[in-house]
Amino acid sequence: MTVETICVDTQPQAIIRAAQLLRRGSVVGLPTDTVYGIGAHAFLPQAVARLYTIKRRPRDKAIPLLIAGLETLPRVAASVPGVAYRLAERFWPGALTLVLPRAPQLPDVITGGGDTVAVRVPDHPVTHALLAELGAPLATTSANISGRPAPTTAQGVLSQLDGRIDLLLDGGDCPAGTASTVLDLTVSPPQVLRAGPLLAALKSWL
Repeated sequence: MTVETICVDTQPQAIIRAAQLLRRGSVVGLPTDTVYGIGAHAFLPQAVARLYTIKRRPRDKAIPLLIAGLETLPRVAASVPGVAYRLAERFWPGALTLVLPRAPQLPDVITGGGDTVAVRVPDHPVTHALLAELGAPLATTSANISGRPAPTTAQGVLSQLDGRIDLLLDGGDCPAGTASTVLDLTVSPPQVLRAGPLLAALKSWL
């Protein structure tokens, strides 16, 4: 289904509008500290399912979550080990995604039928403002068709997803330009699933 994609700046009224749309089940494009993403309200399964359709993403490939802060972690993850809190205190907000046991209240569509969830706190003012206004985690994945490059500009998002998402917050260029480091804490020792920008800094923790 084709929709009209509205591209707006990141003024406070635009953030409020984006949060309102997310509560209604819409999908919003947004800048982060790594790359542009598309997000849906994490506790609205039908909205999360749209992310898979928009990206042409396999349904067994889980969707990561963005949360506002460490205090939100128990809402989305269960049996959080102490090392997760230590890593979060050191690297959040930032480009570190932690894979943890999922909380039972998370919709199954987020985890792709699995028992884990990938979580991070982004280091970007627009994303922070949107999470605060929404008051809920965002199921967020890079704003590209699966298999194509993840965009770092709003124009890059539109080149792939115009007509597929409801709203795009244009926050300029993303500062990092590369996807986050992903660390699986459900195995011992922890396993790096994606190198990302923090791999070197993590070496002293692994």
